[in-house]
Amino acid sequence: MKFHHDIEEVLFSNEDITNKCQELGRIITEDYQDKNPVLVGLLKGCIPFMAELIKHIELYLELDFMDVSSYVGTESTGKLVFEKDLSTDIRNRHVLIVDDIIDTGLTLKEVCKLLHDRGAASVEVVTLLDKPDGRKTNDVVPKYIGYTIPKKFVVGFGLDYNQLYRNLPYIGILKESVYNK
Repeated sequence: MKFHHDIEEVLFSNEDITNKCQELGRIITEDYQDKNPVLVGLLKGCIPFMAELIKHIELYLELDFMDVSSYVGTESTGKLVFEKDLSTDIRNRHVLIVDDIIDTGLTLKEVCKLLHDRGAASVEVVTLLDKPDGRKTNDVVPKYIGYTIPKKFVVGFGLDYNQLYRNLPYIGILKESVYNK
């Protein structure tokens, strides 16, 4: 397929990602015993990661979603736009935010603050990818990290460029020629 040719390098195969989700699921299962957490997925990128991750969490849990964005193209604007809010009351609940990637940290900082303000008992973050070299704030540190990656523009397994490439079954570095046209 043509869009596979837009990938410079595959960083993590589908098998790598599945194995990492199994590992994260075991840890989360241990940490959240008897807490019945609410997993809050940040749309749209979280969907493949969250779908794989929850298969490996052996607990009672609830799922909800928020659609929050701060990106246009490859850059964060720093301004949050909320398209969908939670339908679950999180007051006195243990919340685990599920995100595909943490880059600048600005979106996550605001989401965590909002959930704390709404009375969550605890708010933690699980992310498939962490890109610390892209941080613009250090106020939020994910508790659970799949992989730490360099400051490269990655797509696949939910991660996109202008809403494309989310359906790749792996995570790869997008060729610069694709987004610098």
